[in-house]
Amino acid sequence: MTDVLETALTRRFGCRLPVIQTAMGWVAKPELVAASSNAGAFGFLAAAVMAPTEVREGIARLRDMTPHDFGVNFHSFQPGAAEIVQIILENADRVRAVSFGRGPDAKMIGSFRDKGIICIPTVGAVKHAEKMVALGCDMITVQGGEGGGHTGAVPTTILLPQVLDAVDVPVVAAGGFGDGRGLAAALAWGAAGIAMGTRFLMTAESPVPAGPKAAYVKAGTGDIIVSTKVDGLPQRMIVNPLLGRIEKAGKVAMWKRALEAGMDMKRQTGMSWAQVIATARGMTAHGEMPLSQAMMAAAAPMMIQRAVVGGDAQNGLMATGAVAGRLKDLPTCAELLSRIESEARARVGALCGQDKS
Repeated sequence: MTDVLETALTRRFGCRLPVIQTAMGWVAKPELVAASSNAGAFGFLAAAVMAPTEVREGIARLRDMTPHDFGVNFHSFQPGAAEIVQIILENADRVRAVSFGRGPDAKMIGSFRDKGIICIPTVGAVKHAEKMVALGCDMITVQGGEGGGHTGAVPTTILLPQVLDAVDVPVVAAGGFGDGRGLAAALAWGAAGIAMGTRFLMTAESPVPAGPKAAYVKAGTGDIIVSTKVDGLPQRMIVNPLLGRIEKAGKVAMWKRALEAGMDMKRQTGMSWAQVIATARGMTAHGEMPLSQAMMAAAAPMMIQRAVVGGDAQNGLMATGAVAGRLKDLPTCAELLSRIESEARARVGALCGQDKS
C-alpha cells in the first residue's frame, strides 16, 4: 500500500517526510539543519549570509552531524558566489539540493544538474516559476503572501494552485504552514510537500537567543505587519520599538536611521564609508528608492542579525511569517515533526473515510 506521505519530495530528496526546513539567514546553521534532517525533514543550510570559508566549514560539520543529505541556499550575487558554487559541487555526494531566490543562469543550473544536485528555487509569482522551469530547475518552492521576510501580495491559497497549473515539475508550498493540517492541505492541492521557516525558527534547536524567541512566542497576528520602510520592499516582521521608529520616521528621522544603519554595517563588515555609500548607491541605480532608503536596505541584514544573533529583541528586526501569530511553543525538531506526521496522517485518513470516530 502506498504511503500517503511519500511524494516526489521524499523520493528525490531522500527524506522521510515531505517537509523542508528553509534557509533562514543566521538561523539555519548546521545545528538546526542536522536536527531537522535527523527528525525526518530536509534541511537547508543558510549559506547566503556566509563567506566561502564559512560555507565550507558548515558543510563539513553537517557531514559529521547527520547521515542524511541536505541542501544549501545561496545568492548568485553574494560576495564569493563563484567559490561557494564550487564548494557545493565538490560536496555533491551529500548536498542533494540547492535553493535560491534571484538566482543562477541556465549554465550554472546545468552545472548543478550535471552533478545530480536538484535545483529548487523559491518564487512568489507564476511568471517567476515559469522562468525557473525554463532555465532547467527540477522543482519549485512557491511562497505565498503569508510567508516571512520579503513577501508578495498573493495568498498561498491562490498562488499555489496557479503555479501548479502553470508548471510541470513538483511544487512545494510555503507561506503560512506550521502543522500537519497544513501539510495535508498542501498535498490535497497537489503540492509535493511544504516548506517552513518560522516554525523551525521557533524550535529548541534554533540558534535564535531566548529574548527574540520569547517575542516570537508572544506575538499574536495583530503584532505582525508588512513594512515597506525597512528596505523599500514589502517585508513581514514582528512589531517592536525599532520597527515602530522606522514606520513613523519622516525624512530627517529616516536619514538619522540610515546613518545609524550605515554605522552598523561599517562596524560589522569592516567596510569604509565609501564602500557603504557605494553599496547603497548600487540600489538606487534604477531610481527605485532614495539614498537614505537604500542605505537602510544595504544595512537591513545587520538589523536582523542584531536580533536573531545578538539577542536584542527591542533594537533589532525580527522577520517572520504570519503563522507565528498562532504558534505558542518551542518544541524540539523531533517533537515537531512527529506531531506534524501524526496530524497529517489523521487528516488524510479522515478525508479518505478512514476516521472511525
